[in-house]
Amino acid sequence: MEESSKWHYVYILYSLKDFKLYVGTTIDLKKRLERHNSGMNTSTKGRRPLILIFAESFLNKKDADNREKFYKTGRGREIIKMKLENTFVDLDKKYKQGL
Repeated sequence: MEESSKWHYVYILYSLKDFKLYVGTTIDLKKRLERHNSGMNTSTKGRRPLILIFAESFLNKKDADNREKFYKTGRGREIIKMKLENTFVDLDKKYKQGL
């Protein structure tokens, strides 16, 4: 078992440009979100601005990595949609009106 005093986070970002999700892991949510929104991540550079809509914390990095991989599968995406059903309704109302 990996021993560490740091939390490992799985996070989900929502792009206000293309309305798609990005799933990643980090030990510092604030800095990671800043890096995404400053264009320092090639995967999200063209999809800014991004907002944090969900995060889970793990004591073990492997557990966080496994959760990230799961969320990137078809079944994982379904679970995200179920967990955040009301969040997506609110986001659609706030950002997609008029499209």
